[in-house]
Amino acid sequence: MTWQKKGLIYKPDGSKAFSRTHAQVPFGFPMADKLRVYFSTRDENVSSATSFVELDPNDLTNVTYIHDKPCLTKGEVGMFDDSGAMPSWFLPVGNEIWLYYTGWNKSETASYRLGIGLAVSKDGGLTFERKYTGPLLDRSIYDQVWVAQPCVIREEQPDGSIRWRMWYLSCTKIEVINNHPEPFYNVKYAESTDGINWERTGHVCVGYDEFTDAIGRPTVYKDGNLYKMYFSYRNATNYRTDVRQSYRIGYAESTDGLTWTRKDELAGIERSEDGWDSLMMDYCHIFPYQQQWVMFYNGNGFGASGFGYATQPAL
Repeated sequence: MTWQKKGLIYKPDGSKAFSRTHAQVPFGFPMADKLRVYFSTRDENVSSATSFVELDPNDLTNVTYIHDKPCLTKGEVGMFDDSGAMPSWFLPVGNEIWLYYTGWNKSETASYRLGIGLAVSKDGGLTFERKYTGPLLDRSIYDQVWVAQPCVIREEQPDGSIRWRMWYLSCTKIEVINNHPEPFYNVKYAESTDGINWERTGHVCVGYDEFTDAIGRPTVYKDGNLYKMYFSYRNATNYRTDVRQSYRIGYAESTDGLTWTRKDELAGIERSEDGWDSLMMDYCHIFPYQQQWVMFYNGNGFGASGFGYATQPAL
């Protein structure tokens, strides 16, 4: 099914000290009378923080509120997130909202190193406090360089128990290309019984191919009995400037959430001929809203050009 592009929604104007540039990795969070969109933004030191805008539910191009402060900022010196805290997935849990986020560390040899953290909101998503100052997932025997950008869902089992499922990015190596360290990362899988302690085996859900050297932020949802995953993917060479190598939207299907068949030709959306999403399309989030599927996504500059959206009928 083809997605209908609706255009750019929001880009920071640079007037806020914590939000000079970028509205990266947008996440749609429906509320009673509005649609909140969380995203990652950057200050003058390129440190990422989490904030949000709110949209008119009847016109998603109409930004009705821009939050004037961050919900979550970088961690203390020496912690896994002392260079930035980038949101990935928001999940209502009881009266709380859990935020699985990517913590950034600077690296002399690889530019950066990432880990997955958990922060919790008890005030309806206005502020988030770290549940732990350390990461839930970090690099391991299965994830050699770093882990990042998880998608998390909960599924009730036949016995009434809850299975927490995570699809996350796993960086397996760094190659120096054109004198720059470039990361190679795919999508792997983890499970939990409580959302905190995660078991992983190195199982790859969407891996590398002859073109794909990196896969950006998976979004997984169930449509009937079928699991669907959208993601962005790119080559490792000249992807910042060459449209032939840069991020575009990919797609995969699964009947169990573990074994995936990649069907990029069915993604149903392409980069534009010109404008804000002509060089890149990346970091999408897909969710049901008002009898349709909504896709928020970034365009050129890894979110520097802001985020926009597309829709598809919910059959």
